[in-house]
Amino acid sequence: MKKLIYISFLLGMGFLFSCQPEGRIYEKHKELSPNVEWKKSDKIVFDVNIEDANTVYNQSIAFRYAYGFPYDLLKVKVTRKSPSGDVAEAVYDLLVRDEKGEYIGEAGYDIWDSEHLVETSIKFPEKGNYEFTIEPQMPDDPVPYAMEIGLVLDKVGPNH
Repeated sequence: MKKLIYISFLLGMGFLFSCQPEGRIYEKHKELSPNVEWKKSDKIVFDVNIEDANTVYNQSIAFRYAYGFPYDLLKVKVTRKSPSGDVAEAVYDLLVRDEKGEYIGEAGYDIWDSEHLVETSIKFPEKGNYEFTIEPQMPDDPVPYAMEIGLVLDKVGPNH
């Protein structure tokens, strides 16, 4: 019995890691609220260790939302703080509905998962721990039917 559980565990882990896109160096998702909402005061922080300053990356924002999300897009502000304290800010529009009004992403019953490429060919000028803070920039507070927000970094290749 233990052997069967162990084999099932190994197969499950193999499946999980085989689904990772090539070059993915960071992917983390954080729950927003047990009330399925995102308050403007709830800033979500991700700490990412960049080990190679000679590589370029693509940055994506992942968003999980529930059926009933009332907007066509989610506007977020991302603040990036370098190990030496330099700060960069950007505001992104994450498209949630297509031109037909249909939700975008992978559906699972009444929950949708979407991933939005927001920056391409980013080069981090120094090695070390970068802090990414994501916060909503929507007119309503709280943003209803918002469940999780995530940060994804994919290695593109060496800087030329």
